[in-house]
Amino acid sequence: MPRPPSASPRSAVANVRLTAGEREEMERRALSDGHKNLSEYIRFLHASAKASEKVRSPSVSDLTTVYPASHVRSFHRTDHGEILWGDSRAYLFNIAEPSSVNLIMTSPPFGLVRKKDYGNEDADVYCDWFRPFAEGFRRVLRDDGSLVIDIGGAWVPGTPTRSLYHFKLLVMLVEEYGFHLCQEHYWWNPAKLPTPAEWVNVRRVRVKDAVNCVWWLSKTPFPKANNKRVLQPYSKSMKDLLRNGYTAKRRPSGHEISKNFSKDNGGSVPPNLMAIANTESNGRYQDFCRENNIPIHPARFPSQLPDYFIRMLTDPGDLVVDPFGGSCVTGAVAEGGKRKWVCCELSEEYLQGALARFDRSVTEFPKSKPITYQISSPVAGPISEADSPLPLDGGAQRPLHLRTNIAPPKSKAG
Repeated sequence: MPRPPSASPRSAVANVRLTAGEREEMERRALSDGHKNLSEYIRFLHASAKASEKVRSPSVSDLTTVYPASHVRSFHRTDHGEILWGDSRAYLFNIAEPSSVNLIMTSPPFGLVRKKDYGNEDADVYCDWFRPFAEGFRRVLRDDGSLVIDIGGAWVPGTPTRSLYHFKLLVMLVEEYGFHLCQEHYWWNPAKLPTPAEWVNVRRVRVKDAVNCVWWLSKTPFPKANNKRVLQPYSKSMKDLLRNGYTAKRRPSGHEISKNFSKDNGGSVPPNLMAIANTESNGRYQDFCRENNIPIHPARFPSQLPDYFIRMLTDPGDLVVDPFGGSCVTGAVAEGGKRKWVCCELSEEYLQGALARFDRSVTEFPKSKPITYQISSPVAGPISEADSPLPLDGGAQRPLHLRTNIAPPKSKAG
């Protein structure tokens, strides 16, 4: 019996020019993977790519159904903004208008990294969890808007090695969701304790982890921004140069320093290393939480961090959104800057504490004072290589005196 005609006959032919070696290698791979021929192998690769695309990029209509507007409700309103209690994905897909947000300023919960003893599964799981948010960010963000993500790194449990999850997240946002990396920033907390203690203080095979990555992304290469809004005070040497004048000349590096270098612009352009000590232990938020027996949010970023990006990237009246609102630092800063804002948070307890930030009877955020932090040059301290031998096992075992309670040997200096 003849076979019925196919509804989609394979009548088209594509010619692909290959070297003899390439064809031989592809045919060998096709046969080893169980395919009858090269054509079947190529169709399999195409089908796999389509399936992967479908899994990794759910449609906005599907997500609109999965995260209905009923998953959030209004918790508190102010003159300029609103706190929403619930799943921010419901806001991103069912409440916010498309292309309506000027700045998404947030710090997602990086505690979600899965604790695995092998491979990079933690990074893959985190990226999969983040995908609906990425799709929502792309939906609501204006073409001239910005997405700023403060995210800390993580250590692979049991080893002095780092997870790649936050780097994989950045690559995913750029390569899969079409965001552009405007510039990476690094938030250095000078007051951060030397952690992880096991590798820094006990085995002494790593230095303390004191920097968070801050990814500044946008839908186009040219979001609105102006660094004149975040100038930092001139250094003493620059003030002396402005006062005494500067002779234009060519530097040894080859850069031509013109007469414009001695122009007073009111301050210097800040670097992408942000020195902000997160040391506030007392204040209206903490006092309110203690007085009312409310848990204090454990991962608050300092107000200077959102203030920097809100000033540089938005105008009064623009809309600022924090989908992981926590204690609503972003909302409080936006309120003070007369920006419209929305903060979403799942925890009602954290939102109860956040109300203190909008209580008119308490003191506002203290005004930022110019503070200079000093970073010493590498290897600037005393060096005693003889008294600090390198562990032959790279720190795999604790020092002997810590394993057996034997007093450590004294150095030659006593």
